[in-house]
Amino acid sequence: MPRMLDVSDDVRAEIGDEEADRLLAGEDAPGSYDCTSCRTPGNSEQERTSTVLFVGEETAVLAFAHATCIPSQVVPVAEEQLRGAVRSITGDNSAGAPAAPIPTSDRQATLGITCGLVLIRDELHPALVVEPNGPIARPGSTSLDDDFLPLLLEHGFTPVRDMNTLPAPIEGWSALLAMGKLHAVLQPGTAGSQSAWWQAHQPLAVSDGWRTAANKARTVLMYAAPSGTIGHQPREDLMRQALEQAAAKGLLVAASMPLAGT
Repeated sequence: MPRMLDVSDDVRAEIGDEEADRLLAGEDAPGSYDCTSCRTPGNSEQERTSTVLFVGEETAVLAFAHATCIPSQVVPVAEEQLRGAVRSITGDNSAGAPAAPIPTSDRQATLGITCGLVLIRDELHPALVVEPNGPIARPGSTSLDDDFLPLLLEHGFTPVRDMNTLPAPIEGWSALLAMGKLHAVLQPGTAGSQSAWWQAHQPLAVSDGWRTAANKARTVLMYAAPSGTIGHQPREDLMRQALEQAAAKGLLVAASMPLAGT
């Protein structure tokens, strides 16, 4: 039975016309599936469904999602992240992680991201505040030291001394916004491509004010602090206060990056 599938040009280019046509004809596409975005059941025979292709350096995994959750697209993913993508697709969420593990670490801490507006020089800027839920270790390390900030400094992030100063731009990074929701933070990959440094299992809603500021500036500020530094702040003034305290302790790094999408 033909499926109500959306296959984007990018996905078709990756899988080929023959495979794309088989999917649309229902030969290789499942009727029912678990949406790779919102994790709830879907049915490609009854509702519009997006094909989402996760592509690593050597591996590609095809997943399905409600078209209302996420458009059909190719998602570059670091090879070591594909295990997490497969767990998401097959519904094995034993870790209960809201986002993929940081690809620079073997320790299974996950990233929490808060969207907020930060006032700098009398202008509101869209910001992402990133904080892991536990210490981050380097690959293969058995040390109990938290290497989250050192790893980001090596990527090009800079220490924040003054919250009234705009963070410096970082090369090759971007924040991916699609259909008004935050989907991923992308980092430089191989051969000029990008891979997902953080990717939401379920797209993260942002406020109208945040989206308006981001679309106007086309730039997003990203602040990062070690686990337990910022915490979940219910108001932006409290978030600003926590950021200033983290900066005063030398526990805050930041960068500005382009906004991808709308």
